Amino acid sequence: MGLKEDFEEHAVNVKKLTVSPSNEDLLILYGLYKQATVGPVDTSRPGMFSMKERAKWDAWKAVEAKTTDEAMSDYITKVKQLLEAAAAST
Repeated sequence: MGLKEDFEEHAVNVKKLTVSPSNEDLLILYGLYKQATVGPVDTSRPGMFSMKERAKWDAWKAVEAKTTDEAMSDYITKVKQLLEAAAAST
């Protein structure tokens, strides 16, 4: 299985988590997913009254130096960690 297919499989699997990840983990996943699928941030930073959107933008901006493959690989690793933690807590 190639990296892209593995990435797509993990993007589906993360939605099967029975326990919602922490906000911090969700932001990490969001940033890596956007970097892997869109590339570097292509929008301006949301205003201070859009706290959720601003946090998501910041998470994406934080990983903009990663290549698509690096972002996919890091995303897969993060999802695996979350799935293992969820399995260990059941």
